[in-house]
Amino acid sequence: MLIEFIVPCYNEEQILKQNTIKLLNFLKLQKYPFNWKIVLLLNGTTDNSELLALKLQEQNQEINLFIVSEKGKGNALKKYFDHSSSNFLIYMDIDLAVSLENINDLLNPLLNKNYDIAIGSRLLKRSQTNRSFFRELTSRFYILLSKIIIKHPFSDLQCGFKGIKKETWLKVSSLIKDKYWFFDTELLFYINYLNYKYKEIPVNWSENRYEKRKSKIKILKDTLMFIKNLINLRKNNFKKE
Repeated sequence: MLIEFIVPCYNEEQILKQNTIKLLNFLKLQKYPFNWKIVLLLNGTTDNSELLALKLQEQNQEINLFIVSEKGKGNALKKYFDHSSSNFLIYMDIDLAVSLENINDLLNPLLNKNYDIAIGSRLLKRSQTNRSFFRELTSRFYILLSKIIIKHPFSDLQCGFKGIKKETWLKVSSLIKDKYWFFDTELLFYINYLNYKYKEIPVNWSENRYEKRKSKIKILKDTLMFIKNLINLRKNNFKKE
């Protein structure tokens, strides 16, 4: 059995090496009874990320590099997921905002309880978060709005910390169209819509920012885009009431 830990990267030269090594060291300590790989998934990067990733791949047999020339996290994940031969696909953000200790919590429902997908949530009661009031507010607003529009049961759609069975992914892949940040919402919408078995887990999440690494989300523009996408998702999948 092979499990891949996939890390999308777009212009992350400041943290790519140190955080990849941090993830690598954590995974080595776990002594897992299965084979595993880290996949650095570069998408449209224009800084030195590719050079750094190549060196990491050369120096560590557990690290692979996959390059998608176009920008877009959703597009890159979809292309790699379709390409992968692993049994389970785990993905997380390169800033490691979710504690590495939560990796085993994510794996447990997939490996031991036959869930199709495991989802990290920042908004469950037992979750611990450290982020600005404004980002907390916008996140909760999006969840509320999305529940109204597409009627989903999830507490958090956009947390970049999820794991899915490859066989389940293949059944929903063709339905997912978004190339950017709406990917996660589409994925979970179809998981619920098609009645796949899911498990939300609480996570310890910290907003890992520094001066040169600002959020790639543009609040106003992306909020309007997300609302439009939510409405389209509803129109395309719900019959007129």
